[in-house]
Amino acid sequence: MRILGAILVVLGVLALVYGGIRYTKQEKVVDVGPIEATVEHKKTIPLPPLAGAAALVAGIILISRRDRVA
Repeated sequence: MRILGAILVVLGVLALVYGGIRYTKQEKVVDVGPIEATVEHKKTIPLPPLAGAAALVAGIILISRRDRVA
């Protein structure tokens, strides 16, 4: 559970710092014979700060929990 907690802490911090996932999409505009033109669109998938904070808190809880031995 500690590994999962550490992963959640890292993802939560990244979500809070960056606030979203950014990527670039290329689209063909003109393709006439040997001539080709493309356009780049920059897109962002927003991540709410509440989701980052929830992942961070959940990760801390998982790390701080003691493992039960049966």
